[in-house]
Amino acid sequence: LLTIKSGYMEIRGTDGQLQHKITGLPAVADRGQGGLLDVVPDPDFASNKTLYWAYSEQQGDSNLTAVAKGQLAADENSIQNISVIFRATPKLKSSLHFGSRLLFDKEGYLFVTVGERSNLDGRKQSQWLNSGLGKVFRITKEGKPAPGNPFIGRADVMPEIWSYGHRNPQSLDMHPVTGELWEAEFGPRGGDELNLIKPGKNYGWPIITYGIEYAGPSIGDAIQQKEGMEQPVYYWDPVISPSGMTFYKGNAIPEWENNLIIACLSGMHLNRLKLENGRVVGEERLLTELTERFRDVAYLDGKLYTVTDSGKLYVVKKK
Repeated sequence: LLTIKSGYMEIRGTDGQLQHKITGLPAVADRGQGGLLDVVPDPDFASNKTLYWAYSEQQGDSNLTAVAKGQLAADENSIQNISVIFRATPKLKSSLHFGSRLLFDKEGYLFVTVGERSNLDGRKQSQWLNSGLGKVFRITKEGKPAPGNPFIGRADVMPEIWSYGHRNPQSLDMHPVTGELWEAEFGPRGGDELNLIKPGKNYGWPIITYGIEYAGPSIGDAIQQKEGMEQPVYYWDPVISPSGMTFYKGNAIPEWENNLIIACLSGMHLNRLKLENGRVVGEERLLTELTERFRDVAYLDGKLYTVTDSGKLYVVKKK
């Protein structure tokens, strides 16, 4: 199941052949980095045929990240009973940093990542607990705060927040053995981060960062550490531009078992990370010869499926 940025989905076989085109979704703001973004099936999809998707929603002259759900029709060409269950307010005038990775946890609650929209107004709101920008959220299937969220019951705080202080998180997956939540996000010029996400924690943006502004000046006080703010497990400088990521959940390629695979945009490769005890102990760059911007990667039955910005779908498997 693939999302197409302009506003529709495709169902393709594991051979890459198009089987169905899914249309009739709510209109998307298809500009810049906006459009139809991530999609994830309900944990009970086999019985309820429900899909959840993130997209940039136009609101007047501004826009925001929204999450909707609906049921795949019997002919698999449309989605029915569509409802928008969550909006990351406030809306802003920006075509950048929507975030928009979706992931269900083992309890059936939905993680949603949202960027800080790239401009200075949104950037500072990464640190605001009453703003939906620069956050990881955890919600129910109806879009309500999930039980156990760290800020439930606090005044002037969005109870859907799981963690904050993020820049543009497009990478999210859970470790298949430990159940830990791992996230990667874009830094500015330098400082792409890999983070181990824990509830209620502040990941620092824009107060601390290992990057600088694209034009060269420092960001804020040019500090990399501050009490009360989390350090990344790993960071890249120069950047790799991490987008979708997945754990290699099988052992068809034994040395990859439980490794983290990240699709890289400007890096133009798949990044394989070996983790031990919460640390990166090895790194390999895959498919560098293809010179493609890798947008997303998924694991299924011993194989990796990865899609590029140019619209190519590749499969990576054991020889």
